[in-house]
Amino acid sequence: MAGLVAATEARRLGASPVVFEKLGRPGGSMRLSSGVVWRHREFDRFRGDCPGGDPLLQRLLFERLDEDLRWLESLGAPVVARTTGNELTTGVRFDPERMTAALADAAGGVRLSTPLREPPDAVPVILATGGFAADRELLREHVTPEADHVLVRAAPGCTGDGLRLGLAAGARSGAGLGEVYARAMPAPPARVDPADFVALAQLYARHAEVTNERGESFATATWSEVDTAQWMARQPRARAWFRVSEAALAERVRERSVGEMVEAAEAAGAPVRRAARHVTVETVAGVTTTLGGLAIDGSARAAPGVFACGADAGGMATGGYASGLAGALVLGRIAARAALGEAP
Repeated sequence: MAGLVAATEARRLGASPVVFEKLGRPGGSMRLSSGVVWRHREFDRFRGDCPGGDPLLQRLLFERLDEDLRWLESLGAPVVARTTGNELTTGVRFDPERMTAALADAAGGVRLSTPLREPPDAVPVILATGGFAADRELLREHVTPEADHVLVRAAPGCTGDGLRLGLAAGARSGAGLGEVYARAMPAPPARVDPADFVALAQLYARHAEVTNERGESFATATWSEVDTAQWMARQPRARAWFRVSEAALAERVRERSVGEMVEAAEAAGAPVRRAARHVTVETVAGVTTTLGGLAIDGSARAAPGVFACGADAGGMATGGYASGLAGALVLGRIAARAALGEAP
């Protein structure tokens, strides 16, 4: 998303950008998302949820997102809902496929199946390659020794190309390189297709007793449950067992009940044990995106002539969880303006 946003903004400003798209279709992990682009309603809550994040980058997202959402909608990205389903946040839900199509059309010049091997000479480059959630070696190096066992919920092109190119150009890595945004997902032998990444997420850790295979427990502390998923990613085989009481099955998490999420996991083939007064679901950590990346300033600059946005830019959500699509939108526009010498 960030690369398409940056190219669209650059074209609006009179440039002739070229998008080098590694995969055979544009959009990356945006196409696998729920399409919700959001921010916290209160900046202090944002800081509290992501205490290690760069306050400057967080302030940019908080203050600019609403305007950037209107800009995105003006391109023809269709709105599905003007609510996030969470009283702590505000934002808009778009249809991911049609949002991708609107941005790709506005960006123009997308070269499919053409990875960027080296930065071009004499022109600025904006790195927006999706982080490294799909590269198990980098996950093992920076995030978890259980990298072979996590479920990858990212597009297959998210293999750290931007991180490598940026470091080679003189950039440095930012805070939170070992942090990921992840979700508990139905464990094997469950069949989890990319189209079901959102529908099969098991978002009820706070209503469950969560343990690893050694019986060690974890108490969920955040509303997003990203703390639980990150803990899971570092447990043996990246697994956790969610034991839910019969009474908790009726609890609702946004538009679904806990019972409906359990039934979805069971239908997908996950190991589910039902007893008289509780049900236990075996889950695996599903890594959606990396939260660490290249260190950038308020202009999204990582090194001279090199800018980074989206999951290639670290520091926005360090210590917690914030909307990756929102960061892609805001920093993508900022990077384009800064790369062209405009006020970011």
